[in-house]
Amino acid sequence: MAAESPCIVESKSVKLYLTAFNQTRFATPADVAHTIGRDLAAATGAAVGVTLTEPAAFGDMPHGELAGDWLDRMPLAFHDESPAPQRLIAGGTVVEETLCTRLFRSVCPVTGQPDYASLQVRYRGPQIDAVGLLAYLVSFRRHAGFHEQCVERIFVDIWQRCAPKSLAVYARFTRRGGIDINPFRANGYSPPAANVRTARQ
Repeated sequence: MAAESPCIVESKSVKLYLTAFNQTRFATPADVAHTIGRDLAAATGAAVGVTLTEPAAFGDMPHGELAGDWLDRMPLAFHDESPAPQRLIAGGTVVEETLCTRLFRSVCPVTGQPDYASLQVRYRGPQIDAVGLLAYLVSFRRHAGFHEQCVERIFVDIWQRCAPKSLAVYARFTRRGGIDINPFRANGYSPPAANVRTARQ
């Protein structure tokens, strides 16, 4: 597994950080981007690029759904009360596929409120049992975890139990606090996910 930064910044911290700029004046949008990039780089220990989309361009932002085969109509044979990595099974033919679900839910460890997401798993390796993968992802429904921690745990569990050659896990959570939270975790073989806002967001 490869990661480009030794640390991540939890999304609620980012929200509080951005809110702290209320009443702050900047000379140009580039100054805003530079300040945010500098501060996030200091927090994560890695270079951070920041791109600002100004209000006049909001209508040009892409909308759509995650690409891949959707698991949501498959039967759920298990109803685990906590994350159940034992549901993850892989073997046989090496395949390259992308699997998605809109059924992901976790719980905010601070407020206890539910957090919903569309989630995408892209991998190349022994074929993952789709029914087991869906059961595993749904098993997070009562799990108290921040968005980034959930995606990291999903990545690690699939990596350890299914042994793919490449893996990417991407989640687009419904908005809270006016900020899109879309964690993406991959090893070095996987390109970044497309930044497409889903209808649920």
